[in-house]
Amino acid sequence: MDLSNFLSYIASGTLYTLGATLIALPAGLILGLLFALLYLYGGKVFSFLMSIYSTVMRGIPPIVLLFVLYFVVSGSVNLSPFLAGSISLGIISSAYQMEIIRGAIQCVSGGQMMAARAIGLSQAQAVREILLPQALRIALPSWSNEAAIVIKDSSLIYALGVPEILRRAQLISASTQQPFLAYSAAALIYFALVFITTRLLGRLEQKLAIPANP
Repeated sequence: MDLSNFLSYIASGTLYTLGATLIALPAGLILGLLFALLYLYGGKVFSFLMSIYSTVMRGIPPIVLLFVLYFVVSGSVNLSPFLAGSISLGIISSAYQMEIIRGAIQCVSGGQMMAARAIGLSQAQAVREILLPQALRIALPSWSNEAAIVIKDSSLIYALGVPEILRRAQLISASTQQPFLAYSAAALIYFALVFITTRLLGRLEQKLAIPANP
């Protein structure tokens, strides 16, 4: 296998990496948002349960959680390793995204909630129409970092046999006996994906930034 085919074969795994990220990141965001709202506004029971969820999920190595969740998800529904692994990554990410969103909501002035309730809005309306739009903008820098982490964590699905970038680099390394070139190529591709993603989200952050008070 010549160098061009060598690189092309590894780079073709990018589709699996991007696909896993595009499933895991939004899934983690939806779950994380729901869990953050339950944590803050669901009462003592839900607050306690979400606290336990966050502690457990963030205290176990992602690769261990991936295997546990993969067998739970794939055992419940007959899914491909790619789809089950991607959903599992989204569940793992949800604990981190929950903390990001929870922290952002708490950064919004508590006086705004009181003012909203004073003009007749329900708690749900105040959260949806006043707190969340501001909180999501505040959360964007941290969420951009989580997006980069999810891209890198997508490499874990190689352990499920999914032929993404790392898995292809592993196969090339074994067949050519050139592990340095194979894994260096994989590292450069991951770096490029993370770099482009963080740059794009950085521009979005600038556009949506809350203006500073004069």
